Amino acid sequence: MKKIFLGVNVDHVATVRNSRMENYPDPVRFAVLAEEHGADGITVHLREDQRHITENDVYRLSQILKTRMNLEMSVSKRIVDIACTIKPFSCCIVPERREEITTECGLDVYNRKKEVGRSVDILKGNGIMVSLFVEPEKHQVDSAVEVGADIVEFHTGRYSNLKSMKERQEELKKIELSAIYAKSKGLTVNAGHGLTYLNVFDIAKFPEIYELNIGHSIISRSLFVGVKCAIREMKSILHEARRRRVDSRVRC
Repeated sequence: MKKIFLGVNVDHVATVRNSRMENYPDPVRFAVLAEEHGADGITVHLREDQRHITENDVYRLSQILKTRMNLEMSVSKRIVDIACTIKPFSCCIVPERREEITTECGLDVYNRKKEVGRSVDILKGNGIMVSLFVEPEKHQVDSAVEVGADIVEFHTGRYSNLKSMKERQEELKKIELSAIYAKSKGLTVNAGHGLTYLNVFDIAKFPEIYELNIGHSIISRSLFVGVKCAIREMKSILHEARRRRVDSRVRC
């Protein structure tokens, strides 16, 4: 059975901290606990306005993490420069609007190839793996290949927000086919956004997906059961999804 990895996004620990302008709760401490209890990597989004994760958080994480840091970021020169200084394992380029509450959609690589490609070249020139956060669409996958990305992370926000079972199944099929296509193009395939303990199972079944990045749901769950249980519960769901996928293929 092919393992699926879990990246834990700790942004919203910083959201709580910053809401009172305190130095607690500490997202770095949460990240360390997450690693201790099974997280395969830590994701943080260093926004230009630093509304949650700060530059200082990123530097501290770069010095203490034992797994992998995945730094979500825009193509801002300042943020790219910071990434090149700390050299995380990977950088995931995402669209960013100051007025948004959270990332609302995938990056339009197709219409921003020159701008995105420039940042990809700089990051890769500094030995950093580059991921692009995109919609599960063939032309975006092709564009990611064209600009030299190593990884695509499919935006699962639409899937997560759909209420109609029919529409959700259609979106799942779109994600599955896009994952198969991206894998065939030599890209590593990740996915994330809006995934919870209740909706992650069907996404986790796809063997082409290497890693899921999940934050808000895990942090929320940890308020009730603690970091250890919150992460182990999520990893258990991911493991069971892959096991059942294998079992169903055997039966067929």
